[in-house]
Amino acid sequence: MREGNSSNGRVTWEGCSVLLDINDGDRLVFARLSPAAKLKIGNKNCSLQPLIGRAFGTVFQVDTAPDGPCLSPAQVNVNNAEEIGDGQVNDELGDKVNVNSADEVRDGAVNVESRDNRALVDNNTAQSLTGEDIEAMRRQGARGNEIIEALIANSATFEKKTSFSQEKYRLKKQKKYAPKVLMRRPVARSICEAYFKKYPSKIGFLRVDTLSLLLSMANVSSNSDILVVDMIGGLLTGAVAERLGGTGFVCNSYFGQAPCSMDIVRIFNLSDEICKRILRSPISDLLSPKESSEQILQHDVCNVEGQSSDQISASASMVEISHSSENGISDIVTDNTEPVIRKAPKAGERAQKEVIDLWKENGFSSLIVAAPELDTWTVVKDLLPLLANSAPFAIYHQYLQPLATCMHNLQLGKMAIGLQISEPWLREYQVLPSRTHPCMQMSAFGGYILSGTKICSTANSAVPTE
Repeated sequence: MREGNSSNGRVTWEGCSVLLDINDGDRLVFARLSPAAKLKIGNKNCSLQPLIGRAFGTVFQVDTAPDGPCLSPAQVNVNNAEEIGDGQVNDELGDKVNVNSADEVRDGAVNVESRDNRALVDNNTAQSLTGEDIEAMRRQGARGNEIIEALIANSATFEKKTSFSQEKYRLKKQKKYAPKVLMRRPVARSICEAYFKKYPSKIGFLRVDTLSLLLSMANVSSNSDILVVDMIGGLLTGAVAERLGGTGFVCNSYFGQAPCSMDIVRIFNLSDEICKRILRSPISDLLSPKESSEQILQHDVCNVEGQSSDQISASASMVEISHSSENGISDIVTDNTEPVIRKAPKAGERAQKEVIDLWKENGFSSLIVAAPELDTWTVVKDLLPLLANSAPFAIYHQYLQPLATCMHNLQLGKMAIGLQISEPWLREYQVLPSRTHPCMQMSAFGGYILSGTKICSTANSAVPTE
């Protein structure tokens, strides 16, 4: 069952993909929900069955049940800092909403405490509760929150700490004894953030603000036909298809005979209507017959030599708990004779000749390129004529020099106007009471984007060969 067949896209269903955020970003896991799927948290294996039928954005907590550890919805009270732990709660899209601590804020005024941690000595004698006592509480069926409260009650120095230190202590114990799992919806933003945090090389170090800028500069809008060269695992293809929303087409083009990996597209939970709009076509089918065979051979050699093993399986290192066959998703239609099985459309089917001829006649609405392994100018030189006149294009690259060379050649050939190279810049802030400052660990590099508008080529224009 796909999201397009469900009555409410906000609720999970069996077979859908989810992004599990464990302990506020300490661990990110992509999983496909099924009754047999399990998630290992610490030394406990928890079934993902309770996640089916729940709303995206639900926070689960590891509890002890008679048949073993399980995930149960956590009771989150946004007005109680003791239950929030880190002073933040996550909404459905995974954005962080700041919550004011009840101990720090009274009637809009921040209380200034005179306590400090100068007199505290960490000699492992402040806690009177032993490991044996905690194990005994677990055997008696104590929940994680009860163990945390017992640790606080038996700590000789907890009341002497500042409110910030108390909050940090609660969060540390919560991650150990009562880990929480946030079930996020796998959309372009959350998928890009997860890959960029854990495996940035598999998506070409494409940051989420750079991805959004790519889609905006390429004017990805309803009923557009977008030509995409995606060598970053299918993230760009899935983001374009998600924005189109089942209108227009996404043509995932590639050089040679072997298409690039599109594993990330299957994480998006795209509906059947959107999947039908994602097509594949080799560049040789899109080019006019005037294209020389030597030029096509040059692309083939470049693609074979440049494509690494990491690029072939872009999401191999990401954990998927339960694997399901893509061909196994089907609908059964019954009539008076015997049932007929109709398979659900699969994203990335080869484009038909009629559709390709229509693209050749009218041209594509825009072009987006994210191919770190290929020469940028060689790719743009061949694909730009496939666009309609006045169509925008946006090319992403991790480094500046390939885009600068491409921009120079486009200017010499008078092939485009409005050329500019943009460097996205993003600074993330922590916003908490009395603790508002830039985050301590941020990415200072977001790559570069070359954008412009294709113009009608004239007979006097000379296209550079080098």
